[in-house]
Amino acid sequence: MEMVGIIDIGSTAIRLVVAEIHGDGSWKIIDRAGKPVSLGKDAFTTGSIGRRSLLQALHILKGFKEILDGYTIPREQIHAVATSALRAAKNRDTFLDRVAVRTGIQVKVVDGIEENQLTYLATQYALQGMKPQMGRSNSIIIEVGGGSTELMLLQRGKIVAAHSLGIGTVRIEDELQSTSRSGHFLERMLQQKIQTMSEILSEEMDLGRIRYFIAVGGNAMFAATRVGKKINEYYSFVRKEHFERFTQHLLSLSLDECVSELQISYDEADGLVPALLMYLFFMNKTKADRLIVPYVSIREGILLSITLGPDSAAQENFHSQILASALNLGRKFHYDETHARHVSELSLTLFDLLLEEHNLDHHSRLLLEISAILHDIGTYIRTSGHHKHGQYLVSNSEIFGLNRDDIAIISNVIRYHRKSLPLSSHGSYISLTREDRIRVMKLGSLLRIADALDRGHTQRITIDSINRKDEELVLICNYRGDISLERIGLAAKANMFEEVFGFKVVIQ
Repeated sequence: MEMVGIIDIGSTAIRLVVAEIHGDGSWKIIDRAGKPVSLGKDAFTTGSIGRRSLLQALHILKGFKEILDGYTIPREQIHAVATSALRAAKNRDTFLDRVAVRTGIQVKVVDGIEENQLTYLATQYALQGMKPQMGRSNSIIIEVGGGSTELMLLQRGKIVAAHSLGIGTVRIEDELQSTSRSGHFLERMLQQKIQTMSEILSEEMDLGRIRYFIAVGGNAMFAATRVGKKINEYYSFVRKEHFERFTQHLLSLSLDECVSELQISYDEADGLVPALLMYLFFMNKTKADRLIVPYVSIREGILLSITLGPDSAAQENFHSQILASALNLGRKFHYDETHARHVSELSLTLFDLLLEEHNLDHHSRLLLEISAILHDIGTYIRTSGHHKHGQYLVSNSEIFGLNRDDIAIISNVIRYHRKSLPLSSHGSYISLTREDRIRVMKLGSLLRIADALDRGHTQRITIDSINRKDEELVLICNYRGDISLERIGLAAKANMFEEVFGFKVVIQ
């Protein structure tokens, strides 16, 4: 058994979880703590964390460190993350340095898509008993936070889209303070924002066909304790009509009345109504008749990411969700899916056969797979220069389960799947670390070979094995029909492979 500490630095509060992790991978939370902090108000109004908020955060984190020291938890077992407030703060590096110097805690700022990933892991854990039903219908997972709203769309249990939307309760409160604090204005403003978002989301999934509405977060859990029905220790149900009645009642109250009636603090009450309205307005776009509220957060997601083994069924499921998200992105841009899947298979075959040559890890294999799936999406804009258009589309998209560093690598691999090799004048390539530039060269060279072997988009060739002969790499292939077009393509696109690995590539 080992002890771990999880710290979540959010827009409105800093929270701590202390847990025991057992040898079989199970875990038990043995302590919790949370303190309000105004990081979001600073970051979203001025763009930086102010001195007072910094000192407040340091005071809280020192207290949490004392709790962790009391459990004799070593520094390497303290996992601290920060979300949207720190993502938005221009002085986040200074903030993180002060935290490290004063407390010894190293904080990782997670991007929106990583936050989605952790929320997904926690939600799947809590709702594993509902997996068969959700696997037959469409679902939405949504968490309204202080600075952002994390949202995932699932079709028959598979993620088709994941987004981090730049709207949260702190941002909404800031807008209200600059205009009017009336309930009617809040309703109109949120309805307009959510209508616009819903129209964009409907391009990825018909929201009217969503049956299961999963609301994650402290505000949803609070509503569930008041008007919901606890199903088990992992989640509650809240009937839509009960939730709507509760939300509209709170909307009619002043902030003071809300605090008095609900017996909560002003910090807790401040963002409660905007959050519940957002859940309600999104829910109105679906056919769901109840909210499913799991008792989890990003902190449970971090615990799960620590305990899951690399070969577990959960990791396999997670890989399939990443792939589903990438496939859906390709469909959004009307790509040739049959060609993309075949090039992906060829790329992965080459990757596996050439392990001794490239010495890349399993995560690199995943990045190659996604790069191959999406290598031609730039043709949506224009066939000429589609490698550059594809780089742009991917670098400005979100793929569930992949962080911005992963996206940067994939977009560069797509950029170099044809035409020019990387040059010192290519800013997006030069901005990568040395290790990632080498990874792009290796993955890009494999993708070029695979793409050349299906130049005619006819799936005529499969790779059976390879044979090294002095300076030649012989691809022993099975094929049907005339493959002269593929031979021409290979001759034109093998230059990067020859430069990276030193082999001339031929087909046998």
